[in-house]
Amino acid sequence: MIRIPKHIIEGIIAQAVNELPNEACGLLVGSGSDVIKQYPLTNIDHSSEHFSFDPAEQFHVFREARTDEREIIANYHSHPETPSRPSEEDIRLAYDPNILYLIVSLAAEVPVLKAFSIQNGVSAEVSIEIT
Repeated sequence: MIRIPKHIIEGIIAQAVNELPNEACGLLVGSGSDVIKQYPLTNIDHSSEHFSFDPAEQFHVFREARTDEREIIANYHSHPETPSRPSEEDIRLAYDPNILYLIVSLAAEVPVLKAFSIQNGVSAEVSIEIT
């Protein structure tokens, strides 16, 4: 399970909508299963089908998290036109089995946010508790 404050969920969805038609992306930092902060990052691919973090922004988040004695809990991205489930590319690029992967789908009228654990090429949905 992952616990995310409502304002951060709203921030993820707002970023996803604002960055249409491209995928939005970012990192979630906190402690244990509790998200404390959202870091929207630039999708340097500028694509509606895939994303890559800006390396300088990503490094800044890792450094700030370490300084604050926090950890990267999850990364997130949007699927502008497909369901909120990991694509084959998402699974292939899921390099860290210790974090969760969140996907917000904008394919339907109401955005759908889901979290996944991805290990050894297998994804499993994880519950999200809104705090």
